[in-house]
Amino acid sequence: MKTINQLQDEVIEEFSELDDWMDRYQLLIDLGNEQAPLDEQYKTEQNLIEGCQSRVWLQADYTDGLVHFQAESDALIVKGIISLLIQVVSGHTPDEILESDLYFIERIGLKEHLSPTRSNGLLAMVKQMRMYALAFKARG
Repeated sequence: MKTINQLQDEVIEEFSELDDWMDRYQLLIDLGNEQAPLDEQYKTEQNLIEGCQSRVWLQADYTDGLVHFQAESDALIVKGIISLLIQVVSGHTPDEILESDLYFIERIGLKEHLSPTRSNGLLAMVKQMRMYALAFKARG
């Protein structure tokens, strides 16, 4: 099992091979398209992330001490961003998720190349993932 930091480093490496931001956007869109669609039963008001301009649903499940995320968005780039987040944090313990410093977001240049509303949406997604982790940790 890879650590969150090892997974972040893989993402950084994948993006660093692309110099052009159009290519990076394309990679995000491809990642979003490769992601399995979220089951309709999870597309609920409760799973919608507040603070995102586009609609983003995030489903979290807690199995054998690990948090597993699934998500869907109606915007391609956002879907790519959430699939990256899932790739990095899904399948880890609540503690690992809560203690992680998601430095890859800055390192691949996402922060500076996203519009302010998308950037806020990204922060909202990360916050929501941490909140789930916290809730599962409290449940024990």
